[in-house]
Amino acid sequence: MSVIKSFSVGDGDMFYINHNSDNFTTIDYCYSDDDNKETNFDEMKQLANKKGITRFISTHPDEDHIKGIEAFSEKVGIVNFYCVDNQAIKEDETDNFKKYCELRDSDKAYYVYEGCRRKWMNVSSDERGCAGINYLWPITSDEDFQDALEKVKEGNGYNNISPIFTYSIQNGVEIMWMGDIEHDFLEKVKDKIEWPEIDILFAPHHGRDSGKVPEDILKKLKPHIVIIGEAPSEYLNYYPGYNTITQNSAGDIVFNCSDGYVDIYIEKESYSYDTDFLENKSKSDCSYGHYLGSFKTKNA
Repeated sequence: MSVIKSFSVGDGDMFYINHNSDNFTTIDYCYSDDDNKETNFDEMKQLANKKGITRFISTHPDEDHIKGIEAFSEKVGIVNFYCVDNQAIKEDETDNFKKYCELRDSDKAYYVYEGCRRKWMNVSSDERGCAGINYLWPITSDEDFQDALEKVKEGNGYNNISPIFTYSIQNGVEIMWMGDIEHDFLEKVKDKIEWPEIDILFAPHHGRDSGKVPEDILKKLKPHIVIIGEAPSEYLNYYPGYNTITQNSAGDIVFNCSDGYVDIYIEKESYSYDTDFLENKSKSDCSYGHYLGSFKTKNA
């Protein structure tokens, strides 16, 4: 069994994967207020301490993806820091951006790229199984990506250095993250990427229209569910024609993945959007939240 949690943090992103192997992965870190910060720290630290390998994936250094990374590093710990190789600067450096740069430029950093292989990220050993994380982008030699790197060296355009990666388990779920990569940039690079069929897509840029995944990419991905993030509703694209869960209304979302099925739990019992695309397996509400429904994965 593996558990993926998407935290409701307002205008920001924050996830973890509690793997079905000796791995724990945090993807971005952003807290919305001091009330939930300590609770999140405690939950993630407790889970991480049970694993032999922990990693922190930072998609890009905007504040809505790194707010709290300094405190996270102090209280939970960052041993392995995954990011694209970049030289981003900011005119006004927050403590969180300074911590990002410190980690990025340290011996804790592992620079990710299309097809990269790393022990226990996607290479198993006799000691432990791998995390099932694979990178589809960036292609570091690509001209469009090189242009994006130049922009962050000038202090702007951070969204488009976001990597594209998947998490999958054998005979089970496949999930994709794209950070805050923007629609116009995806249009430029879409034919350079091998797009797999997936079960769940976390819509880039928090589900904003500016990050809308082009339709020809979606036709290749064939996601069973698109998770719409927490941008203000007037900026969201609701991906008509696709099954969606909207985090603004659902709160925290937990995906409990096992035996070719995914059981979905949400924080807010009042969620009222259409869920006919999910089966009702009569799961009880539990510590994960209120049971929303289940679905069979493509690889089951």
